[in-house]
Amino acid sequence: MSDQETIRSEMMSVLGHQKKAYIAEGEVTAETRIDRINRAIELLKKHGDKLCEAMAADFGHRSIEQSKLTDVDGAIGPLKDSRKQVRKWMRAEKRQTMFPLNLLGSRGRVTYQPLGVVGCISPWNFPVQLTFAPLAGVFSAGNRTMIKPSEFTPETSELMKQIFEQAFDIEEVAVFTGGPEVGAAFSSLPFDHLLFTGATSIAKHVMRAASENLVPLTLELGGKSPVVVGRSADMELVAQNVMAGKTMNAGQICLAPDYVFIPEEKTDEFISAAKASVAKMYPNLKDNPDYTSIINERHFDRLNGYIEDAKAKGAEVITINPADEDFSQQQHHRIPPTLILEPSDDMLVMQDEIFGPILPIKKYKDIEETLDYINDHDRPLGLYYFGKDANEEHKVLTHTTSGGVTVNDVIMHITQEDLPFGGVGSSGMGSYHGYDGFKTFSHAKAIFSQSRTVSKLAALMRPPYKKAN
Repeated sequence: MSDQETIRSEMMSVLGHQKKAYIAEGEVTAETRIDRINRAIELLKKHGDKLCEAMAADFGHRSIEQSKLTDVDGAIGPLKDSRKQVRKWMRAEKRQTMFPLNLLGSRGRVTYQPLGVVGCISPWNFPVQLTFAPLAGVFSAGNRTMIKPSEFTPETSELMKQIFEQAFDIEEVAVFTGGPEVGAAFSSLPFDHLLFTGATSIAKHVMRAASENLVPLTLELGGKSPVVVGRSADMELVAQNVMAGKTMNAGQICLAPDYVFIPEEKTDEFISAAKASVAKMYPNLKDNPDYTSIINERHFDRLNGYIEDAKAKGAEVITINPADEDFSQQQHHRIPPTLILEPSDDMLVMQDEIFGPILPIKKYKDIEETLDYINDHDRPLGLYYFGKDANEEHKVLTHTTSGGVTVNDVIMHITQEDLPFGGVGSSGMGSYHGYDGFKTFSHAKAIFSQSRTVSKLAALMRPPYKKAN
């Protein structure tokens, strides 16, 4: 038996135990669901500092304060929200029955039943938040889960495995760490549902593996999320919010603004405001504890390759380096925020999701140009519009398709638990967060209760149709 077959066999054994435990449990009470949510919250509270330290080690450097805000608090919030709402979400929904059955006592309802065991493959960029936050939906819906965290953040993944084992029986939560061979085996398991968060290229392999068992999927991917800046926008506000989103986690965010459309006459104003915004947030960059490193050398080289490719193909490249520091010799993989003006589509930076602190800027004369460009490319996970023109905002939002939208800011729609989060097209399928997450990880079971009166009347219409006189 090969190593991958051995790994898969071990996982199958755990999956089998979880499925049997789920069936034996029967109804998953609100108390059980809340208890599981509470245990997840307590893990984050108790081990939050250690998790932040582990993330810093995995990145080479990552702001402890940012990790606490985005990963630890960013996961506690959704868990607390689901704990508050779960009893309401669990209630059966009354549905109408056909006339005249409704008049004769027949009734219809929908109950939300747990799916059973949900697989979760979480990514490296927010390794704690994107492992724990989905549990808000998984646990509130009454499920058990098996988790495969990223091998790119090994210390964080191993620590999460250890702390989960302290608080949960393996029949409730099981964590499997390891590289691509573990991920491939995990993707092939016959889960009741599989959530994958990561790159579109990897999602194709995950979806192919899941299809062998017809496992339903929620895919949270990414793509090139555009920013459309209207002429009515406050350029200082635009620059502050866009650069904050582009530099947080060094741009390693699935919803990071990927490129910006600026009215041609306002480009210089935006560039000036972007420089000022970065200088205010990061007076220096190279050893700034608030500025995150690129996750590893491969991604560091990839991003620098985008910059060199753009230069070689004639783009104007502006490095925002407030303290004029030398990045050629550094302890960690840090890249200063970099603007690329008027990039052409043959540049690598416009072909792939950037996932780093590089921001292409495209000028436009008419808003229609921006819509045509966006619609000629894959549908993004997020889209951002800045401006005070309600008609223009409506046009941008109704003439484009994206997973979600934030107006006059970036990224923030993901922080709203009462809004579904998910992609469309190549940026993903399905959604979760809040009630939408509860429903994603539940089976909406239709239940029709027939009345005795209808049963008696129906008997008159059954065979034999040609009755003796």
